[in-house]
Amino acid sequence: MRRILTAAAALVLLLTGCTAGDEGPDDGVVRLRFQSLAWQKESVDANRQLVDEWNATHPRVQIDYVQGSWDSVHDQLLTSFEGGEAPDLIHDASDDLADFAYGGHLADLRPLLPERLRADIPARSWETTTFGSDKGVYGVPFLQEPRVIIANRKILESSGVRVPTPEKPWSWTEFRQIAQDLTRSMGPGRYAVAWPLKEPVSVSLNLGLSAGGRLFHREADGRVTVRFTEADAVVPGTIHDLVVTDRTAPRTTLGSGGSDTLPGFFAGKYAMVPLGFAYRQQIAQQAPEGFEWTVLPAPAGDAGLTQGVSPQTLSIAEDSPYKKEAAEFLDFFLRPENMVRLARGDWMLPTGTKALADPSLHTAEDGWATGAAVAQRLRPAPAQSVRGYPEWKDKVATPAFQEYYSGAIDAGELRRRLVEDGNRVLARYQRK
Repeated sequence: MRRILTAAAALVLLLTGCTAGDEGPDDGVVRLRFQSLAWQKESVDANRQLVDEWNATHPRVQIDYVQGSWDSVHDQLLTSFEGGEAPDLIHDASDDLADFAYGGHLADLRPLLPERLRADIPARSWETTTFGSDKGVYGVPFLQEPRVIIANRKILESSGVRVPTPEKPWSWTEFRQIAQDLTRSMGPGRYAVAWPLKEPVSVSLNLGLSAGGRLFHREADGRVTVRFTEADAVVPGTIHDLVVTDRTAPRTTLGSGGSDTLPGFFAGKYAMVPLGFAYRQQIAQQAPEGFEWTVLPAPAGDAGLTQGVSPQTLSIAEDSPYKKEAAEFLDFFLRPENMVRLARGDWMLPTGTKALADPSLHTAEDGWATGAAVAQRLRPAPAQSVRGYPEWKDKVATPAFQEYYSGAIDAGELRRRLVEDGNRVLARYQRK
């Protein structure tokens, strides 16, 4: 009986939480629910402070902050859209928007956003939230996170290897040679680089742009197909060779998340770890006293430092009765000075040109300047507008890349799975 009562109470709380934003007191105040996915303390604090500042100066339009989770956001949003209980303002990532945009769940923001905001964010960033033949815009891209290499400064300097800069990065071929030199200098049981590839698809595709890889190709009729070319093979092939052929990267970290590699990194077991830019916060907070680290750009290919990115986004639900008020809040929330606060709170980079030019994002401390330099070369992730990408990623690409990187399958089998199995998945989403 106790379990039944607890479950019933939880259900009541869930239902009231879903509807509180729509059923406030009849006092003429517009109440909008803003579901944020901020999770680090600094980021949550920045988001809540901005909501409080808005509420203090806009008594007729109040924002209710709702805490969401990156771990479950896609399924949670899908359920809330189908049930008519979606938040008015939605925090997500651009590579999660395609199915919601095509499904009619998100508002086209073109008639809602002020020119100031539209002009401040570069066209390449707007491409990440633009879908359909009519080029509708279904989210505001506001934070972006390049991939960088976090390195043990003392190991690099003592080895004598060339340290890369954004102006003179390593090539992928040089990166492999550097890894061999570092591993030899470090001694038994230690490795030049640890690849945390629990989620291998975005890493492989986004870094693959540096070598000219695209993987997804849109045909004249609008359909998307997968083709795995020599350019697409450069980055996956390098990672495979580091692990399987050269043994300069351990197999044991392939199934790990980024945070899982940090204890070994701090202990000197790995000289370098490729990570998202935001991991600098954990390193700054958790590194032992005296540990010296530096931020390096990811290796460059034929396309230089170009890499794909799926920015964090803010959208408005199509079913929201207060789209105009929601857009006004977005305009406030994403003013340049506020975008800087959000970026620093998340240890990421803003998409807005005025915010990105802020001096605080160009300091050498904690590698901000390296990230800001790489930000100029960020482009939409290859899968941004591909319908069916989540299923392709989960059912086809993730297991294929995991097995390839561990040495369980060869490059030919990786290509077959990504192309043949992958195109069968995508075809179901593109039937007319």
